[in-house]
Amino acid sequence: MNIGGFIKNSFVDFPNNISSVIFTNGCNFVCDFCHNSQLISGNLPSRISLIEIFDFLLSRKGLIDGVVITGGEPTIQPDLKDVIKKIKKQGFLVKLDTNGSNPEILEDLLKENLLDYVAMDIKSVPEKYDRFCKGIEEKIRKSIEILKLSSVDHEFRTTFEPELKIEDIESIAKIVGENNKYYIQKYNLPNDKVIKIPHSVEEFKNALIVARKFAPLTNLRGVDM
Repeated sequence: MNIGGFIKNSFVDFPNNISSVIFTNGCNFVCDFCHNSQLISGNLPSRISLIEIFDFLLSRKGLIDGVVITGGEPTIQPDLKDVIKKIKKQGFLVKLDTNGSNPEILEDLLKENLLDYVAMDIKSVPEKYDRFCKGIEEKIRKSIEILKLSSVDHEFRTTFEPELKIEDIESIAKIVGENNKYYIQKYNLPNDKVIKIPHSVEEFKNALIVARKFAPLTNLRGVDM
């Protein structure tokens, strides 16, 4: 596994659990609002090995509940399943963060009972995904449906970045539906790109109202009210 970073202890990345966080290197999307843009190319030097990570996890058994695998995009890592199996074998829960671009891998991991929580980013309405990755619309729709039908705890989340409109949030909320957690996330200003004017708090409030009409379990994340 190509590892771009590792956080030993997190209280916010895995709901209701203390976790360690593995950041995988490389992504098949190019999003100009990415929170971890340094990982996109996959060329970030690894400062820690899997052996070191597993040694740390074993030393914290009973103190850490689970491991979050995020990125980048973890599902492009060829040994993802093997790594998750080893984490589960050691008795830890596993949360996967994904952009939903590899529904076959997601479905396989769920069928093997290897995931305890999944967070899927919905970047925009699926028909507008060419902005991030060409020809991916149907894969995104399939991943959403796989999670909606899954008994594994999961959430969908959208960064309400400047090019998204409230109408887009409404359309995404319709896809998410009534029984799934949905988070509208704050857009963080990038330091190395053209700065776009973020949505106001009032616009976030309006987006929340609109989304809850179709996805009642919608909440805001990272927004100071």
